[in-house]
Amino acid sequence: MFASEPVQTAASGTLDPSQIMASVGEVPYEWTIGSDALAWGPNAARVLMVRNAATIANGRAYAKLLDPGATLTRFDAVMKSPHRDEGAGVPYQVQYPLLTVGADQKLWIEDTGRWFADGNGKPIRAHGIIRVINERHEQEAKLEFLSRFDGLTGEMNRFHLTEVLEATLDEAVRQRGSCGLILVAIDNLARLNEAYGFNTADEVISAVAKRLRAKMRGGDHLGRFSGNKFAVILNSCSPDDLEKAAERLLAGVRDDVVRTSAGPVAVTVTTGGVTAPRHARTVAEILARAQETLIAAKAKRQGSFQAYRPNVERDALRRDNVRAADEIVAALNERRILLAFEPVVETQTRAPAFYECLMRIRRPDGTLVSAKDVIPIAERLGLVRMLDHRVLELLMSELVAVPALHASVNVSPASTTDPDWWAALAAMLRANSGVAERLTVEITEMAAIHDVDDTRGFVRRVKDLGCRIAIDDFGAGYTSFRNLRKLGVDVLKIDGAYVQDLMRSEDDRAFVRTLIDLARRLGLKTVAEWVQDENSAQTLGAWGCDYLQGMLIGLASVERPWGTAAPVDRRKNVRP
Repeated sequence: MFASEPVQTAASGTLDPSQIMASVGEVPYEWTIGSDALAWGPNAARVLMVRNAATIANGRAYAKLLDPGATLTRFDAVMKSPHRDEGAGVPYQVQYPLLTVGADQKLWIEDTGRWFADGNGKPIRAHGIIRVINERHEQEAKLEFLSRFDGLTGEMNRFHLTEVLEATLDEAVRQRGSCGLILVAIDNLARLNEAYGFNTADEVISAVAKRLRAKMRGGDHLGRFSGNKFAVILNSCSPDDLEKAAERLLAGVRDDVVRTSAGPVAVTVTTGGVTAPRHARTVAEILARAQETLIAAKAKRQGSFQAYRPNVERDALRRDNVRAADEIVAALNERRILLAFEPVVETQTRAPAFYECLMRIRRPDGTLVSAKDVIPIAERLGLVRMLDHRVLELLMSELVAVPALHASVNVSPASTTDPDWWAALAAMLRANSGVAERLTVEITEMAAIHDVDDTRGFVRRVKDLGCRIAIDDFGAGYTSFRNLRKLGVDVLKIDGAYVQDLMRSEDDRAFVRTLIDLARRLGLKTVAEWVQDENSAQTLGAWGCDYLQGMLIGLASVERPWGTAAPVDRRKNVRP
């Protein structure tokens, strides 16, 4: 069967096909099942590393080479096959390890073939090819390991950890017992990376894993949860057991320095834990509440432990957050986001200069919700950028529809770095010439001073698009004169908290007058917010305040207040 004719090749002359198969680690065979005879290709001895093919001339002899740990063999694939031979044979492919002579080397074999049956459907013959796959098997084994375990510490990875946690919780529920989870975070790992380098930080992570394992009870499980976090799953764990385990883990890490290639490093960990099913009934709840307590422990003191305890107020706040998120998303989807416009007038003439655009949400019952009741929640829930985007769309439509309209719009800190918001703004301005010079973008002082360099970049981009820029609520933060000059804004809107009691507070008068004088020296326009009465307006005008806004002038309304009173574009008196 295996006699072969030479193959002529242009490059190397005449080659025996067995040489080619041997060079790639393959050998053909035929197994006659009735007699158990095995016929091999001429390269079998070389590929299988046996003295000669005669020593494996039958199935029983070949089976003696099998590693005792082999779980599936050719015999299983053929003789225990659930399939029937319909005339063309039945294909099979199995992998198994062989031990070479002296058992000093293991060969991983991929055995691919096809078996044939007699008239009664019983296998009578099989033939195929054996291939040595040591390198591939090693790679597959490595990938299999990394799919379940962390490559640095050798402990379970997050995926496998979650599987074990689920099984542990199910067993605790079935036995009417309890289990626990402790999250362990290495403190200041980012600083270690910066101070010593990533290699040293990796040494610390590995050392912490070993110390944690040394302090665990038998039957508990350890895994790497994330970069600097480990998770310890505790079987049969009461709240007292949870606390005792956490103290062991804390002490096990902090009681001695970690010896690294960069020298000794002092390391501490912070822990948070939860027992289940008492305080968490699902894996998701266990993980969420363990992370929650870890965050609380870090806020309290690094190197400490905190256990989860039910909190009625906190749970109620979370339910409110979920409800608020649903309401905001529904309002966006149902087009119930509206604009309200609050006039800003010139101090001396009281002529409308521009309108501040403010968001409103119309509830299904028709009532309106103001921005101050929505924006803080939206910022906390990560929804504020969606609102900013919708408000920008609505305002742009108004500016296009009313060519005489000048307006300002507030932008949250999250949107100032949002590429989608920038792309939308630029696209709308390119599509509608003449709108940019009528639009002022407002950012709060608190957002501006958070990162002055980033804010300077934001201001420059806005002005490059042709818009003006204003700092809202100025005076609420601690912007220095130097930073104010660096920002390059056009308008200061003085925080209304200093304006509303202007006539009753000498301190407020001194502060507001100083701000107006400062703005004039820097060439900036000023807007006084929350102006309540005529005396305040007169005083502000005498000090040189350019614009007024507040109850005296008129509060925000969803009605369109312009028409005959729309602000005009007076080039001699440049609008903000």
